[in-house]
Amino acid sequence: MKKLLAEFVGTLTLVLLGCGAAVLGPAPFDQLAVSFAFGLAIVAMAYGIGPVSGCHVNPAVSLGVWLSGRMSINDMVMYWIAQFLGAVAGAAILYVIATGRPDFAMGEYALGSNGWGDQFLGHYSMTAALVFEIVATFLFVVVILGSTHGKAPHAFAGLAIGLTLAVIHIVGIQVTGVSVNPARSFGPAMFAQGLALQQLWLFIVAPLAGAAIAGLAFRTKMLEPD
Repeated sequence: MKKLLAEFVGTLTLVLLGCGAAVLGPAPFDQLAVSFAFGLAIVAMAYGIGPVSGCHVNPAVSLGVWLSGRMSINDMVMYWIAQFLGAVAGAAILYVIATGRPDFAMGEYALGSNGWGDQFLGHYSMTAALVFEIVATFLFVVVILGSTHGKAPHAFAGLAIGLTLAVIHIVGIQVTGVSVNPARSFGPAMFAQGLALQQLWLFIVAPLAGAAIAGLAFRTKMLEPD
């Protein structure tokens, strides 16, 4: 239960602070601020709850960890449940705060939802969104599995992971808003509805695919240290 509570709190924090930077932050939209909000939220949680649950706060990460042979499938499923619930809770808190402003209006991609196409930030195609999310999640999970390996300097793992997420956001916010995390996409989409909910499938399928490739690369020893 401690591990599941930690994953719930960690995912809630990621959604609230990361998406919150986009929704509640200074106008106009500051891409760099949002990127570091997501990255620093992960850094904080890595050191805050990492000793309890490993700080996955992401179903894709848990999938990669399971495929690499570092956790059981039962633990992975339980982590998933805690992560999705935490993401919804984080989005709910953000919704309550955001709607407290008189001029706030829910749009197609409200509360920091992910998306693509003509009505989204950079107007990128579905193919571009799919490729970005698969590749970015693969790289993100490779950094996580590598930096938390027994032979890696653990003291810097949280920093490496958080900075990687920040860089991924700097590169990809205009493409998809950056998911690399099915739970992070699920929470806001539940409130935004519309196109955010219709396009949610990509932000579940693509991150899981990228994480699976990374997990299998470690499972087959392709990226394991000697």
